[in-house]
Amino acid sequence: MTDTPIRTQTDERDQTEPEAERVASAEATQEREACPECGGRLVADDEHAETVCTDCGLVVDEDEIDRGPEWRAFDAAEKDEKSRVGAPTTNMMHDQGLSTNIGWQDKDAYGKSLSSRQREKMQRLRTWNERFRTRNSKERNLKQALGEIDRMASALGLPDTVRETASVVYRRALEEDLLPGRSIEGVATAALYAAARQAGTPRSLDEISAVSRVGKDEVARTYRYVVRELGLEIQPADPESYVPRFASELELSDETELRARGLLSTAKEKGIHSGKSPVGLAAAAVYAAALLTNEQVTQNAVGEVANISEVTIRNRYHELLEAEDGATV
Repeated sequence: MTDTPIRTQTDERDQTEPEAERVASAEATQEREACPECGGRLVADDEHAETVCTDCGLVVDEDEIDRGPEWRAFDAAEKDEKSRVGAPTTNMMHDQGLSTNIGWQDKDAYGKSLSSRQREKMQRLRTWNERFRTRNSKERNLKQALGEIDRMASALGLPDTVRETASVVYRRALEEDLLPGRSIEGVATAALYAAARQAGTPRSLDEISAVSRVGKDEVARTYRYVVRELGLEIQPADPESYVPRFASELELSDETELRARGLLSTAKEKGIHSGKSPVGLAAAAVYAAALLTNEQVTQNAVGEVANISEVTIRNRYHELLEAEDGATV
């Protein structure tokens, strides 16, 4: 004797509920696709973020969320160029920031410490991640150089725009095969020095060499070579570009900074700046302006900020005051 299955009222209700849900969903979809006034077809107006009826013009829905981009593209190349997905790329990283990076903290997403077995696993993953990120000697070279540029720029207080420019200069030097016979640190320092001068935030060779791993003579020699080979257009350093930094570090007033700029402008008109160090002229102008505005500052303090000797400040100081006196007569 075979047992026949007994259908209960609950089983029948379970079977009819999915069917009822499908019917309700279909009706709701039909209602959304049809105009509630005339039954016409509805279309989405992306330009005005509205849903309107094509027959009677009734606005059924408004203030819709625009999930498209805010830019317009007229061909495939322009669309690829303007498309933005993920984090922005940067030349300050050897892989342009497109790879992943495993953090050094041995903690999970909740801030809890990992077990010993998990820590060993994460260490192995970090090792393999580093190996995959630098697959050849060129990438290893670039990674070391960009790390040096970032370290020196941080020590000198240079902005990210200068670091980005220095990274581009070093990449060009690497592509044009300018590194054989020269150290990575030397070319990286020269690239940073050139980028700082191009951006109008120059640093003296003494300041650059103080944070570099190579000597001043090598930096100057490599800088001239890189500028010549890459055809970089770099204007002579303007003494006035050093004044704001010196005045800020010495905590001088805006009046003193303005007076220092005036002294340097007069010196340029008289031709005194020709053949002289722009750092020395800027330091002497700051010192002279501080005396003229009755602010207390010593030659020693200015020399430490500008990294030059007091003798240089005294010599340039007298030349600036003589030029100022000649202009006022």
